[in-house]
Amino acid sequence: MSLEFNIPNMIDLKKSYDEDGYNHIPELFSSSDMGIINKEFNRYVKECVPKMKDQEVYYVDKSNKDTLMQMQKLEEYDNFFYDLFYNSKIKDLAANALGEDVVPRAMEYYNKPPGKSNPTPPHQDGYYFNLDNDKAVTGWLALEDVDDENGCIHYVRGSHKKDYRPHGRSEILGFSQGVTDFGTEKDTKNTVKFEGKAGMFLMHDAKIIHFASSNKSSVRSRRAFGFVYHGVSAKHDVEKGKAYQKKLHDELKEKSII
Repeated sequence: MSLEFNIPNMIDLKKSYDEDGYNHIPELFSSSDMGIINKEFNRYVKECVPKMKDQEVYYVDKSNKDTLMQMQKLEEYDNFFYDLFYNSKIKDLAANALGEDVVPRAMEYYNKPPGKSNPTPPHQDGYYFNLDNDKAVTGWLALEDVDDENGCIHYVRGSHKKDYRPHGRSEILGFSQGVTDFGTEKDTKNTVKFEGKAGMFLMHDAKIIHFASSNKSSVRSRRAFGFVYHGVSAKHDVEKGKAYQKKLHDELKEKSII
């Protein structure tokens, strides 16, 4: 892959990940490399999205293709994104964070279209993952500038060190479970937000609580890639995961979201 990765010292990254529950790299990719990535993504939307399964593509309004909101398994339809997920230094960052080799699970796309998005509720990714341990990370790459207006990510620093908080149905696409007791004084005190330019990269622990507001802009989107990796020590309950996804898919289809 011809992209240049701007990666800080791995030892320092591991230390901050263990302490805070996340890594923050302000400019993993330069603006020129982000131009390449975004060009490849625009090609992907044109060439690959029509080939994807219903349960892999979600819209705010299915009748309006400009409201593309979420996609899963990008790596299965295109070599450029397969390499970015399987063969790039993003995978190395995941292995460094977890302290063991990793297994790629899914490359995803998230968008908050202007004026049409929901907030992302406080949640912990591991609650969805159906693993027998918590050895998993999610990488997050901003495809465009992100700030409070269009829905930047907030982490509750150190929350990965505690047990899972109680979750309940959120009714929000892609985040069907949210933390039900969020908003304590400790939550507020330890919340950190991450605004940045296109090319900013975050990687967070499966147990860290994180959230984002809705996109309040009438003109700007908030597009990003997600990279989910599991440690080799983690075992995935495949049947449980399939059952959960089928139930979610049926509900979304009934609402004409997919």
